Amino acid sequence: MRLAAERGVPQEERGKVTLTALSDWDAARIFLEVVRCGSFRSAAERLDLSINAVRRRIDDFERQIGATLFTRDVHGTRLTDEGALVVSAVERMEAASFDLLRTGAANPLSGEVRVAITEGLGTFWLAPRLVEFQQSFPKIQVDLQCAMRSADVSRHEADVAIHLSRPAPLDVKLVRLGRIHMMFFAGQKYIETHGLPKTAAELIKHRLVMQVADQAAAKEAFESFFPGYAPRDLLVMKTNVSSANYWAVANGAGIGVFPTYACALGGKMIPLEVELNRSFDIWLSYHPGSGRIPRVRHMIDWLVEAFNPAKYPWFKDEFVHPREFKAVYMGEPLTHLFGGFSTEGR
Repeated sequence: MRLAAERGVPQEERGKVTLTALSDWDAARIFLEVVRCGSFRSAAERLDLSINAVRRRIDDFERQIGATLFTRDVHGTRLTDEGALVVSAVERMEAASFDLLRTGAANPLSGEVRVAITEGLGTFWLAPRLVEFQQSFPKIQVDLQCAMRSADVSRHEADVAIHLSRPAPLDVKLVRLGRIHMMFFAGQKYIETHGLPKTAAELIKHRLVMQVADQAAAKEAFESFFPGYAPRDLLVMKTNVSSANYWAVANGAGIGVFPTYACALGGKMIPLEVELNRSFDIWLSYHPGSGRIPRVRHMIDWLVEAFNPAKYPWFKDEFVHPREFKAVYMGEPLTHLFGGFSTEGR
């Protein structure tokens, strides 16, 4: 079937789908999401729509374009040749819309900056710091998006994003901020009741609490440390939220895994001497166009400083034990750094 956009177009211009008369831009966005996700169901979950709503919008889009864009069979959804041409055109539309959104406001140091970050770092590290940025730039509104799924700045899901694994897209700028080191911790109440494990072998006799954001990754991490055991054998609690995980452990529910600075967050948390050897590089990503917007540029520079390993030793490449913080950390007292939280239990 020939695309409606090609009717009456000279032969040499065919294949360059422009969609200049397109009236339903949102349907084009949904179409592109189906292509990227590989199925109607996955796209519906990503877009927070029902699968029937996605199907209806694609049917409407096909009628508007005048072409069949997908074939559906028992093996899933596949693009037709016409659909492949439309993908290229819609991606150009998407890029143009992002360029439009990245144009600066009348006052370059006002407006909104969207920062996406993992829930744990956002809640416990970044949010308490943001008052410093707001004091310097009071007219910039910060939209802090805390979630376990990484945001894609190349698709304008955020202006700046912080990740715990290196992002895959090539059309972004990347900055390695530092490294986060993980340790086993237990609350003071738990230790008083159940004792203090000193080896990995002793851990299997204790109550464990675990944050599970990605089921497969969490299962793999658990089995690498406790070979021969399934999570159901040792876990007394699991949650998908860092804050719930932290306060459950701090109040005695069991033993959990946290960044080394967790002992300074307010709960009476004791780092265990059980070696874990688990760390994650911290990456910052932003679109090159966004980096030229002054308000975004100021946020990027501030974020780099907020994770500066030279200032905050828990972000160094090498592991620094919490008991060494007082000796190597030269900044303001930790009680001030974490918004007045107590550091009892260190």
